[in-house]
Amino acid sequence: ANVDPYSQGQSGGFVAHGREAPSVIARARKWKGRLAADGWGAITWPKEHGGRAATPMQAYIHAQELAAFDVPPDVYSIGLGMIGPTLMAWGSDEQQRTHLPLMLDGSEIWCQMWSEPNAGSDIASVTTRGEYDADRDRWLLNGQKVWTSGAHWAHWGLVIVRTDPAAPRHRGLSAFILDMRSPGVEVRPLREMAGGTTFNEVFLSDVEVPARNLVGPAGEGWIVALTTMAQERLTAGLIGLAAMPTAPLIDLARSAQHNGAPAIDDPVLRSRLIDVLMRHRVLELTSLRTLSAIARSGAPGPESSTLKLSWSNVGSSYAELAVDLLGVRGTLTGSDAPYDGLVAAAYAFAPSFHIGGGTDEVQRSVIGEMVLGLPKEPKS
Repeated sequence: ANVDPYSQGQSGGFVAHGREAPSVIARARKWKGRLAADGWGAITWPKEHGGRAATPMQAYIHAQELAAFDVPPDVYSIGLGMIGPTLMAWGSDEQQRTHLPLMLDGSEIWCQMWSEPNAGSDIASVTTRGEYDADRDRWLLNGQKVWTSGAHWAHWGLVIVRTDPAAPRHRGLSAFILDMRSPGVEVRPLREMAGGTTFNEVFLSDVEVPARNLVGPAGEGWIVALTTMAQERLTAGLIGLAAMPTAPLIDLARSAQHNGAPAIDDPVLRSRLIDVLMRHRVLELTSLRTLSAIARSGAPGPESSTLKLSWSNVGSSYAELAVDLLGVRGTLTGSDAPYDGLVAAAYAFAPSFHIGGGTDEVQRSVIGEMVLGLPKEPKS
């Protein structure tokens, strides 16, 4: 009753990553406010924070249902899926009262400020500094972050900085709520080969942060970061899968022409299509196993460690096959290209699947060491 069904003719199921213009964000905010008004803004949140106390399985079903409708791009997923739960676990009562309702109704967009030029997936190596000013009860932040998704439209960020350089690598880190409109915050969007600007680099120069914006104890930012990263990988694996339907790819294989016949009749392309569909189905079943484990014990099982890695591989294979089904036309961009150029954009964006949220290499290390119990790689 509130949104139109998805029209395949508009985009063929391919997402315009990084093309969120102000008008699109305004539409997303209106939609998010409508959801929040009836308790659908973040259904897994506790009822006292405006959610429905839904299970992860119900959230998965909800995401599947939303995929059938023409809803705006979800610029709120970082706040609602990752930072909101982190504030519930570690934030003060004041922080929760101030920010959670505004995350929920779309008034606040958030970003996650972890990676740095010399600290990508290794968060313990961050060098951005936080120095406490006791006279004014504030912290001064200096340093640089990079690959910050959505920083150019975000109102707030959760940032990890080093507040005790003398402490061991995994200690001496602290987490802060950062007002992205503060003096000294400079956001520079990074133009991607897909044509969008999903990622940014952020420079912090003597940025003042009130002491009340410290999340969790000082020096315990690593534990806070682990909470956020766990939410990120689960969200990417489960909700991302539900939002990647296979029907558009099948329809494309039937409608695209290859050597004068439907592409699906070509044995090589048909075999690749079947491979993507099978791996997508295996990933879906693994997701359901993870959700079942959470339902039983309240915590994801070891299979959750494979979700992010598997989803990245399926997502990039999906985009590569779409381009090959269209042939040279699949590399075209612009409004006169097939599906408004979104196939080419999806193909160009796909490598980021293997980086964001923890690189493939990091995921393999986690699986090998923490799930399979293999010895750690030798240190040089």
